Amino acid sequence: MKENKLRRLLREGKPSTSTRLWSTWPFYAEVLGATGNFDYMEFVAEYAPFTQADLENMARAAELHDMGSMIKVDFQNRGYVAQKAVAAGFQAVLFADHHTAEEVRESIAMLKPDRLGQGRFGYPNRRFIGTTSHLSQMDHAQRLDDIVICFMIEKVEAMEHLEEICSVPGIDMLQFGPSDYSMSAGRNAAENKDATREAEKRMIETALRHGIQPRCEIQTPEEAQYYIDLGVRHFSLGDQFKVLKKFWDEQGKKIRDIADGLEGR
Repeated sequence: MKENKLRRLLREGKPSTSTRLWSTWPFYAEVLGATGNFDYMEFVAEYAPFTQADLENMARAAELHDMGSMIKVDFQNRGYVAQKAVAAGFQAVLFADHHTAEEVRESIAMLKPDRLGQGRFGYPNRRFIGTTSHLSQMDHAQRLDDIVICFMIEKVEAMEHLEEICSVPGIDMLQFGPSDYSMSAGRNAAENKDATREAEKRMIETALRHGIQPRCEIQTPEEAQYYIDLGVRHFSLGDQFKVLKKFWDEQGKKIRDIADGLEGR
């Protein structure tokens, strides 16, 4: 049975690095893995179009370089997409937009094996990690138990019920979402940076107190130290779309000015 890399890192108490992909073209996942700098990729399926075949191809590309894989899923169709992604070979699922502990319990059950009535994931014959299909039933159950389950804490209501959410068995990682948190509070994130940063800090402290690993999204390596001082060891660096947009905005503006300066010459 092939290994779930992120699960191994968590089990051994080691840090992890990842980055976010929007494109389903497996070439990007393959190039990312070839750098050797990232333990796993995060495909932000919440933001991008995709097919089930895309998920299989992305997982295959990641496996070529011993790189793990995470998918971020929408709330409404989370169970279907999460199960199909795991069956395609994804090793971790990041759930978005949860408000209550009960919603968290429901999502965890969708990824736990249907063994003695404990979960709702059966025995579909798909590729899974490294094209490992047709395992014995209990080996398959162990494979499902190894899937890393993560949740975004990005709603005011979720922060109000944070202690209860952190007490739900089966959560491996939590990540704070400043944009959704601000929206749920009826505010713009740029206008309430201090309050948002304080909420994130409280989430990190609460997660660690419950034995749950916080995962933090940063845009530059220099931002990591603030979170390291808070006890964070798991980082998502950068975002494919943000990197491209920054280049197009900054470098594109320069070449636009150069082109405009040539007019009339």
